[in-house]
Amino acid sequence: MALLAVLSWRLGLPFSWRTVAERPVWFLLLLALWTAAAFLFGAYDLRRASQVRSSVPHTAALSLAVAALYLAVPLVTPALHTSRLTAASFILATVGLVGVGRTAYALLVAQPVFRQRAVIVGAGWAGRALVDAIRERADSEYELVGFIDDDPAKQGSPVAGLPVLGTWEALAEAVRMYRINEVIVAITRYEAISGELLQALVACREQGVQVIAMASLYERLTGRVPVEHAGRGLHVVFPVHRELSLSYQVLKRATDFTIGLLGAAIVALLLPVVGLAIWLDDRGPVFYRQTRLGRGGGPFTLLKFRTMHPQAEPEGPRWAEADDRRVTRVGRWLRRLHLDELPQAINILRGDMSFIGPRPERPEFVAHLEKQIPFYRARHAVRPGVTGWAQVNYEYGDSVEDALIKLQYDLYYIKHANLWLDLVILARTVGHVLRFAGR
Repeated sequence: MALLAVLSWRLGLPFSWRTVAERPVWFLLLLALWTAAAFLFGAYDLRRASQVRSSVPHTAALSLAVAALYLAVPLVTPALHTSRLTAASFILATVGLVGVGRTAYALLVAQPVFRQRAVIVGAGWAGRALVDAIRERADSEYELVGFIDDDPAKQGSPVAGLPVLGTWEALAEAVRMYRINEVIVAITRYEAISGELLQALVACREQGVQVIAMASLYERLTGRVPVEHAGRGLHVVFPVHRELSLSYQVLKRATDFTIGLLGAAIVALLLPVVGLAIWLDDRGPVFYRQTRLGRGGGPFTLLKFRTMHPQAEPEGPRWAEADDRRVTRVGRWLRRLHLDELPQAINILRGDMSFIGPRPERPEFVAHLEKQIPFYRARHAVRPGVTGWAQVNYEYGDSVEDALIKLQYDLYYIKHANLWLDLVILARTVGHVLRFAGR
């Protein structure tokens, strides 16, 4: 703000700290537009923000869009000056200063002095998965020194490109020698942690070194719950001593009811046009009814505008695919515009669904997936949703591996559900819809 004031003064423009004090609504609106757009387009993604090449062009384009939108609503913002220099200087200053700020941030966080020096205890499957997550999402945040592992076969050999520094007996020396800030425990079977290793970890904590479980760090970095590495640790999957506040539950249901009413009204308005188009395409029914499992695993009937041929599953249920040939010509457009989902407003009004939550799955798929994926039925702990944390973070999936990743996102939402997370999901859903990314 100070730089903008100086720039405005040099250009002879009417801007100063007094302007801010006298017209706070201008700047509150600008802040609100920026915040909404930033979350809509993922501008606060730390992985992207730490890289100049990806962060600066992205936020510069975002700043340009926000500035143009801001100047397009003169009823609540400053009236446009007779000289085009006013508008142009505002846009250039906004884009330029944001670009400079993001460049400084990216260069600053990339410095080794700001990176956590960490050692991972456990060079097994969980340890390697954590290394992949850190390299993909927090490479500028962590400097991984190596592993500590008691397996004699791993001593002296690199694992995931990192050295195995020794057994638990070498942990204290490694912490001192490599100036370790954080010890990450990637042993998912707690019974495998010996008394000696536990004492070594306690000694590290006494020396001021952070000791953290792999599951906690993995959640923070990825926004997913590592169910395959949970072992018997139910706290990894389920919230511990956490209940949703009554105010949040009431607000969520009131919001769902409002969205349901609005969606039902839109369905009524579009039904003559959409229904006629669906019927003329193949003379089939307008609506598609399908059994899904909701909260507590109870079945309910999901409503959608039909987008596939009436005989799309002659051999039984199967996942949708990219460029699925079963989708009709009209159905392809309905999916791209997300109009096929609108009748689920009736499900929301009935209480079968919420607007935000894990997507409800078919009983046949649940029966198949729960045998292959641990804790799969835990996603039924809350009402299913039209959109959710998995939908805004992961594309459509048609395999068990995809179902596992989506479950990780769903369980993260169940563990951390709150108003702010719901708003983030809502913002990203709007961005997804505006990109016509339906399939």
